[in-house]
Amino acid sequence: MSVKSEKPRVLFVDDEQRLLESLAVLLRKDYDVQLAVSGKEALQKLSELENVSVVVSDFRMPNMDGATFLHEVMLRAPTAARILLTGEAGISGARDSVNKGQIFRFLTKPCPTDQLKEALEAGVDLHRLASAERRVMQETLLECIAALMEVLAVTNPVAFGRAQRIKRHVADMAARLECGQFWQLEAAALLSQIGYFAESPELAEKVYYGRPLSSAEQARADAVPKNAQRLFEHVPRLEPVIQILAALNWKDDALARLGTSMIGLGARMLCVALEYDLLATQGVARSEILRRLRDREARFTTVVLGAFDATLESHPETEREIVVPLREAKPGMRLREEIRNVAGVLLVPIGFEISERLLERLLQIAPDVLSQPVRLTVPTMELER
Repeated sequence: MSVKSEKPRVLFVDDEQRLLESLAVLLRKDYDVQLAVSGKEALQKLSELENVSVVVSDFRMPNMDGATFLHEVMLRAPTAARILLTGEAGISGARDSVNKGQIFRFLTKPCPTDQLKEALEAGVDLHRLASAERRVMQETLLECIAALMEVLAVTNPVAFGRAQRIKRHVADMAARLECGQFWQLEAAALLSQIGYFAESPELAEKVYYGRPLSSAEQARADAVPKNAQRLFEHVPRLEPVIQILAALNWKDDALARLGTSMIGLGARMLCVALEYDLLATQGVARSEILRRLRDREARFTTVVLGAFDATLESHPETEREIVVPLREAKPGMRLREEIRNVAGVLLVPIGFEISERLLERLLQIAPDVLSQPVRLTVPTMELER
């Protein structure tokens, strides 16, 4: 569970326990001081703590030196300011490694108190600026992606519906694995279907319903993730999203090398959600889908599959069917039949979750369909209210 603090949080890493204790006494009035005697212990603390402003690491440590450790910090907590601290004997080696962790400051032992405090204050200011910029960028990017998906909803409702379901699955898994800050995963889930924007809606329908594809159609379907990469590979701040999408087609051993990093964990969660959705829409029973997923545990990992199992258990499989005019459908209900206009064009696919936005869109583009009776599924608990 994450731990919050009102004081700026600083993590010190050094294999000298006495030095750490003296730093804690010196700085605890102004900072929430966290201590670790090794890079491994510090990375574990970093995963448990929220909003670490500054990480200060000694250079010479057993098993993992400071530069290597701060490189890992850069990957896991990119907004934290990173300071490398070392004795005179380690200066030449440490300087050569500064770029590896994009280190903010380089200090030598023994470091005067005023110099250390000045570096910490500057690091806290840097963290605040980086965090604010990151929040703005995240909100802007996600809003832009949502706008793109609105276009996709009109031109390719099958792909849009699938993107929404996948996003819900990965969000549930991320919450269970306490990865709530993985905004890149939310973006990747939505963009996993954006490649269909350049394809005909008929291709998305065929893939969605598991219909046979010609060799040319199969090649186009296989290229969908690559199309998404090409569309966004030069957009700033989307590099992690592109890496997650690229990893979807990696072999099991290559995916395993990513470990539990944000990219590795995100790619596995997205792989599970995509696989489940594809099989579910083709009518495969939930129990059979889960069996198939467990058979590929080497790819998905026990941790991710466990989170996904728990997610499905929280959404009861038993649902009851009702028939009502579409305008009377409530958000959360799911379609058990397609919605097409008078010309036979698919507007909404089977399995699509009703939302206020969907009903508003149909009112604009095909108001007649709102009067049609449709089959919907409603969770049993909803009917009992």
